Amino acid sequence: MAEAIGTFFLVLIGPGAAMVNAFDGGTLGQVGVALAFGFVVIAMVFALGHLSGAHINPAVTLAFWSVRRFPASEVFPYVLAQCIGASAASAVLRTALGPVGSMGASLPRISTSAAFLIEWLLSFALMFVIMAVATDDRVADGFAAVAVGLTVGFCALMGGPLTGASMNPARSFGPALVGGIWRTHWLYWLAPITGMVVAARVYDVLRATRPLGGRIGQPKGRPEERPSNDLNPL
Repeated sequence: MAEAIGTFFLVLIGPGAAMVNAFDGGTLGQVGVALAFGFVVIAMVFALGHLSGAHINPAVTLAFWSVRRFPASEVFPYVLAQCIGASAASAVLRTALGPVGSMGASLPRISTSAAFLIEWLLSFALMFVIMAVATDDRVADGFAAVAVGLTVGFCALMGGPLTGASMNPARSFGPALVGGIWRTHWLYWLAPITGMVVAARVYDVLRATRPLGGRIGQPKGRPEERPSNDLNPL
């Protein structure tokens, strides 16, 4: 239920902002739409992170599962809940605004191959940040929601005009289902899932490396003065 609620509000506010922008003649602009995505992710992670983990994204769920940080038995219920929440939000938006702005659907404005590359890279970046703030005890506490929300926001600023910067199969599925807009829909499943699975595995490789001095956001000093941890004692 938490995942359905979180994904519902992600789609209501994110693609909803894109629809409002089209409905209102571009008042919000691309920056406003990107901020809407970033802000709603921050809010949902703060609200639901301690309940469900606030994945609100099938690709995140599958990436965590791929590195054995999420049980296989919970993958389908999470993905189903996320898709239901996204579809319900899109239905609300269509009722309120009509099919404006292509329902905020994820649609590439560049070639399919280029769109796949952009979506893959943005998804990689998002999952890389999520792995750091959600799974690594060396990262400062209390900033996960802000870090993830800012990542979604800057990805939307760059990728929004090109591909919609979905990075989230459920976010793309809801508008596609309700609006009947399936063009290149496969791209918005394959690119985020593969990009995030690779990012999760890359972070796990980097996790085991010996950190060097001069780390931003970490204590300075000689190696023997730095805090130790169970993964990489210094």
